[in-house]
Amino acid sequence: MLSVAMLTWEYPPRIVGGISRHCMGLSRALARAGVDVHVITLEFPGAKGYEEVDGVKVYRVRVEIGNPNFLTWVFIFNHFMEKQVGMLLQSGCSFDIIHVHDWLTTPAGIALKHIMDRRLVLTMHSTEIGRSTTLDNPDAYTKDSIEWWGTYEASAVIAVSSSLRWEIINHFKVPEWKVYALPNGIDLDRFKVNIDRNSVRMKWGIPLDAPLIVALGRLTSQKGFQHLIPAFAKILHKYPNARLIIIGDGWMRGELESIAWSLGVRDKVIFTGFIGDREVVEILKSGDVMVIPSVYEPFGITALEGMAAGIPVVVSSVGGLREIVEHEKDGVWVYPANPDSIAWGIDRVLSDPGFANYIRRNAFNKVASKYSWDSIARETIKIYRRVLGEGV
Repeated sequence: MLSVAMLTWEYPPRIVGGISRHCMGLSRALARAGVDVHVITLEFPGAKGYEEVDGVKVYRVRVEIGNPNFLTWVFIFNHFMEKQVGMLLQSGCSFDIIHVHDWLTTPAGIALKHIMDRRLVLTMHSTEIGRSTTLDNPDAYTKDSIEWWGTYEASAVIAVSSSLRWEIINHFKVPEWKVYALPNGIDLDRFKVNIDRNSVRMKWGIPLDAPLIVALGRLTSQKGFQHLIPAFAKILHKYPNARLIIIGDGWMRGELESIAWSLGVRDKVIFTGFIGDREVVEILKSGDVMVIPSVYEPFGITALEGMAAGIPVVVSSVGGLREIVEHEKDGVWVYPANPDSIAWGIDRVLSDPGFANYIRRNAFNKVASKYSWDSIARETIKIYRRVLGEGV
């Protein structure tokens, strides 16, 4: 049986971004396909230190030393992840593949590759140069260097979109044969719930007849919410009763609230902060249009979530979002960082219910047929077999 040690800094219930859901969906699908999967991740309050869920063995590592500097803390928790894998080896576990996600667990993965004499696979969900656009500080330069190191040491690099694949190849000068494009997947069962739309809206103080615009993601500059709020202010001229609900949290929340205050729309913008999966699904299913206004998006798993929930999506025409959404077929493209264009896209959906239903149906059919975790797991296993020299 093929055995994999998968290292990720986030795994449910620790959810910071898309890596958490990616690792959960992939690991469970790999287990269904007969792979022995051991996930090594970080501790989380209230979560078990070890549990087996849907065939996946999950080890939540206790980090015994803290540090206020994020980069320093990353190197510290990598040490404790290495220690956890060492303990597993002492207990009789054996792994064929070390699979790490992003730069955050790359140092531990590289160390284990050499200590265990095993193949390393690296999945990249984004790059530092893409997230920050410039390497203008020491921490950014260090992250970029770790990413390069990972692409050098790995036997295979998996990118979550074709656009990210080319970004990796061009920026890190990686041979094309070494980098594979495999998308994120979606668990449709998560969205197969019945909700009371009126009750959800009442819970969040949203008028039952108000056009509801939904946004979901970390509150950081690359997600583009600073451009969505001015677009919403423009929408209010035509739809004065509209509401915008922004799901998620992050360092930019205070700035986004200030933008809403300055534009006089704060009373119609709802910031939920971090909420649970069930509440996210309830809001998505209660909305009229979902907007993903990212200025940089290597993939865009939130677009899949909206499409799976049956809400029409408006996305920035960037990166992986262009690969997921086909303009005017299963969503709407708008120019990134352009409030006028974003407002146009929102109005395109709100003003034409027939069109909204058309793209919504097409979107759901696409995610159901193209983005299943089982098919992505099968392709991942092929990559594992290739790097082990077994062929496919």
